[in-house]
Amino acid sequence: MKRKLAWTLAAASLFSAGYLVAQQNATHDIRRVVTKLDPSGKAVVMLDERTPLMRPRGPTYVGNLWVTEASPPDFSWSADRAKTKIGLMPPKGGSVFRVVEFPPESEALAHMGKGNMQDVVGAAGTPAKGVPARHPLMHRTRTLDYAIIMSGEIDMLLDEGEVHLKAGDVVVQQATNHAWINRGGAPCRIAFILLDSQEP
Repeated sequence: MKRKLAWTLAAASLFSAGYLVAQQNATHDIRRVVTKLDPSGKAVVMLDERTPLMRPRGPTYVGNLWVTEASPPDFSWSADRAKTKIGLMPPKGGSVFRVVEFPPESEALAHMGKGNMQDVVGAAGTPAKGVPARHPLMHRTRTLDYAIIMSGEIDMLLDEGEVHLKAGDVVVQQATNHAWINRGGAPCRIAFILLDSQEP
């Protein structure tokens, strides 16, 4: 009886471990629902799918959920605008809605090596005003950014001081120097809306 119980517990443990691994592997995506008007003018679902978060530039998982190329935006009832090819910045006069998962700071810094995040932004996307970065992950973009902390915790490092943020907190960033520093052991997921802006 004891042996049967031990085998049952071992099997349950292995099943649970496999389930947890599958769950962890499945966390690098997000459900995305996009609506549109059909030919009769009725609101319908255009897309309802799991959108993968990829690692295009390093340790962070990133997924663009929608991109516009003008403001005010027009509407396309057929094009999946998440597939619009862009870099970190939204198109000139446009916007990008994306989700980013930030790993712990040590992993992010190990990936950067001797580089820094401002190099990723590049001169074309950097405002003329601003002081030199005080951390390798610090950067600024010529955008108005809305950020919603979806899960986890993170510190937003500024030129002076920092702000600790948790799930449910929001940030409005106006083309300022900042670095996202995850000092915890778990990833932090943030939804961002970046709007192209004038030179500050």
